[in-house]
Amino acid sequence: MSDFSSLGLSPAILKSLARAKFTQPTPIQEKAIPLVLAGHDVLGLAQTGTGKTLAFGLPLIDKLMAQPGKPSPKTCKALILAPTRELVNQISDNLAGLVQGTKMNVATVVGGQSINRQITQMHRGNDILVATPGRLIDLMDRGAVDLRYTRHLVLDEADQMLDLGFIHALRKIAPRLGTPRQTLLFSATMPKQMEEISQAYLTDPKRVQVSPPGKAADKITQSVHFLDSKAEKARKLRDILSADMGALTLVFARTKHGAEKLMKSLRADGYNAESIHGNKSQGQRDRAIKGFRDGKVNVLVATDVAARGIDIPGVSYVVNFDLPDVPDAYVHRIGRTARAGREGEAIAFCAPDEADNFLQIEKLMKIEIPTASGERPSEAVRPSARAARGRGRGGPRGGNKGRGGKPQGKPQGQGQPQGQARAQAQSKPRGEAKPKVDAGGNATPKRRRPRRRNAAAASA
Repeated sequence: MSDFSSLGLSPAILKSLARAKFTQPTPIQEKAIPLVLAGHDVLGLAQTGTGKTLAFGLPLIDKLMAQPGKPSPKTCKALILAPTRELVNQISDNLAGLVQGTKMNVATVVGGQSINRQITQMHRGNDILVATPGRLIDLMDRGAVDLRYTRHLVLDEADQMLDLGFIHALRKIAPRLGTPRQTLLFSATMPKQMEEISQAYLTDPKRVQVSPPGKAADKITQSVHFLDSKAEKARKLRDILSADMGALTLVFARTKHGAEKLMKSLRADGYNAESIHGNKSQGQRDRAIKGFRDGKVNVLVATDVAARGIDIPGVSYVVNFDLPDVPDAYVHRIGRTARAGREGEAIAFCAPDEADNFLQIEKLMKIEIPTASGERPSEAVRPSARAARGRGRGGPRGGNKGRGGKPQGKPQGQGQPQGQARAQAQSKPRGEAKPKVDAGGNATPKRRRPRRRNAAAASA
């Protein structure tokens, strides 16, 4: 592996990296930085936690530092779009640290904060603007943003923007940018619609890929528990949490109501838990995440929308209490652990009415997730797995190593779960539905026909 000095970065950037104690680039950084510096459009595919922010941030800052002149009022030289407030704030904090000591500035605009203050911020002009699409459109509609002189566009976690319905916002924003323009698109997965976006907004892009789309990080150990009810899920969660009370554990629920109810039941049983979801204010979400990062809270219950963009290297376990409706979301969820080269464990709970969801997850990831407990339902056995067993690959395998339970199979390239302890308590959170976000970047209620229930679910 090369070091940063061999990638073509300027001495000023190298000095910033040394100050921040970054020594060697990650694979995505090593491949993407020279291409961005050379002016190419880039399509980058990598899991979360692989260093994508620096992969586009370092060369972008380097190029902007070489451009003379201050940005005019209401303009920005570079625009970075991300799907959630948390991710925008994370990107902004990282880049602000790199431009420290220079005359460059990084501005942030997200929903849930004073728009008048953001209008004032935009009026002074900014080198780099990091924004959620919804709030950016609000500012554009008020005449507070002028994108005609923006020559660099970054779409981070682009697949999540699609999932949240921001494609219409992108279609409104992109034509307002200046030309010629360099566009960088980064994503963990590559659904069909992503190919269409690439063709529409990127010009002769260079594709950078450090792992197959939809593949989890190599250091994530996965397992699944097949459980018959919410009560069984609640008991199993307490078993898992009690195995390592001090570890940081991120638990995913499908809806706001379910996340809040589960958090309260865990607190009642003595667990140090917090929750983040769309019904929480931005301040409440920020405080919960900070407490989790600092170790003051060791169990964080979250919905998909609220948890996107969380970058906490110390997360040891991700528990999918409810499986997501969208398979890509599973990849993003488990990417919250095993960050920055660490190891982590991802544990899934699958109820009978989630078997179809589970099958789609395995299909996307092209693996069979080891069974830690329960019986794999027939509809959740992939045809390729049945054929493999016919060739003599079947039968119980693995050991009893992880707090996720005893796996009965081990996919190629995956470790075994580690250990299991005892604890008991009950909670019965309600099932939940796929989140929807409005143009302002905020979660909104959505009624949908449930898969196998006769009740409308709350949004995440």
